[in-house]
Amino acid sequence: MENNNKIPSWYWILVIVFVLWNIMGVFSFYIHTFITEEALAQLPTNERDLYDQYPKLITVVFGVAVFFGLAGAIGLFFKKKWAKIAAIISIVAVIIQMSHHVFFTKSIEVYGLLHTITMPILVVVFGLFLVWLSNFSIKKGWLN
Repeated sequence: MENNNKIPSWYWILVIVFVLWNIMGVFSFYIHTFITEEALAQLPTNERDLYDQYPKLITVVFGVAVFFGLAGAIGLFFKKKWAKIAAIISIVAVIIQMSHHVFFTKSIEVYGLLHTITMPILVVVFGLFLVWLSNFSIKKGWLN
């Protein structure tokens, strides 16, 4: 179904921001997942110990979060309705991953409360906004 609704320029700006944001997430995943022993050895002991507090399952959840987030953003770029499903899968994974980070590791001891919660809050807000934007775009008839 072809729609004749003109998509506003702010939509494209947001989509580009989301694509770039999620590319940064993929880089973060790569850096955290494939950190070398040399790089790990250069971290302070308390930060190095945090790496042991992340089970493989949480690493998988991290990957799901970033790759489905990127897929959702790319889906919005190509005006696809499936972007919403990808965004929902991503935000569920984000909430699981960030909850583990804040509540099940010693990250608050290592970094302090403010440092520990700032990025998780930001990531959750971005994820929720991606879901909202995809839903809003479907309702406006911008996605097919």
